[in-house]
Amino acid sequence: MREIYRPGELPPLGEVPPYMHAAMIRQERYGEPEQAIRIEVTEVQEPGPGQVLVLVMAAGVNYNNVWAALGSPVDVIGARQKAGAQEDFHIGGSDGAGIVWAVGEGVSQVSVGDHIVIAPVVWDERAADIRMGADPMTSSSALAMGYESNYGSFAQFTVLDEYQCHPKPPQLTWEEAGCFLLTAATVYRQLRGWQPHVVEPGDPVLIWGGAGGLGSMAIQIVRQFGGIPVAVVSDPSKEEHCLRLGAKGVINRKEFDHWGRIPSASEEAAYARWLSGLRGFGRRIWEVLGERRSPRIVLEHPGEDTIPTSMYVCDNAGMVVTCGGTSGYSADVDLRFLWMRQKRLQGSHGANTSQFRAVTELAAQGGLNPCLSAAVPFERTADVHQVMYENRHPAGNQAILIGAAHPGLVGLPG
Repeated sequence: MREIYRPGELPPLGEVPPYMHAAMIRQERYGEPEQAIRIEVTEVQEPGPGQVLVLVMAAGVNYNNVWAALGSPVDVIGARQKAGAQEDFHIGGSDGAGIVWAVGEGVSQVSVGDHIVIAPVVWDERAADIRMGADPMTSSSALAMGYESNYGSFAQFTVLDEYQCHPKPPQLTWEEAGCFLLTAATVYRQLRGWQPHVVEPGDPVLIWGGAGGLGSMAIQIVRQFGGIPVAVVSDPSKEEHCLRLGAKGVINRKEFDHWGRIPSASEEAAYARWLSGLRGFGRRIWEVLGERRSPRIVLEHPGEDTIPTSMYVCDNAGMVVTCGGTSGYSADVDLRFLWMRQKRLQGSHGANTSQFRAVTELAAQGGLNPCLSAAVPFERTADVHQVMYENRHPAGNQAILIGAAHPGLVGLPG
């Protein structure tokens, strides 16, 4: 048995080499991704009870590994070491697709040779809150794989809990299957997980970052349930991408300048300019819809720049649902819009097992395009994260080829 295989080479099915290549981050390299991420050799983990070892064919690129590289806003290595971890490195990667290569004791839902996609959230099924009936995604034990937990998908092998494995949509290539589940399931939970505010036929839905990974999935999922997606972008070149996916219309946020924190009402001129910007943005939504209707749901993730606007334009008794704060975490809310118009501000994070499965089935039925925009070789892992850090990445999702020797494979070569 060989001790290590190069990325793109596959050992015989079931043969587990002792070592593997992995894209690692170390504390002494924290900084921009091009300096922080390096391919190194490390040991292959053994699957424990209820776990599976997966040979990773392709992995998706998400911003959380940029944060891991920077060591900010959280030193992910230091945080785990404080909790007792011994490793002095971080292997990122939350999304991925691959082949079950070995199974631990008690595994019954998957078998060696199965083609799977990775649900990128882990939790402790023995946790007290889960045993009392909590949605596992709300459990105090829930962690984002490859960010809050180590040993993500940017490696030739990764160990998963059995419940993280979902059937790979058979028609998707490895890179397509490996790039979309985190964003798609996050959006699915935002749109379908918070009763009674779930998207229904005819509901207008405002989608910030309509051309990004989250936005690309959101436009399609809103359409699948009969809603009317209105996308917001910051680059006119991305408008066509949103329209092609099914957006009713696209708003270029660069046409407005009222973003950020709410001016004090005592600063009358500044407050008046801000309010004028809000109202102008709301009128643009009406123009897209062709009638004076407001979004029943607003899909948020920018945070500081956009929350004040989202709360204003959201319909009476509607919901602003957020899964991030990419422009900052200190977002203001004018409480008059919240309480007097009886709106809802809802946090949403990840997805649970049934929501992950619903998304993979939607993709398998052809109802969800992964929107893969780029697939790069494993040795370019740092490069593709640097491009994302600099906000130069293309619309849609990106993937890294690891076990797949080239793009376009849907199974094993030959």
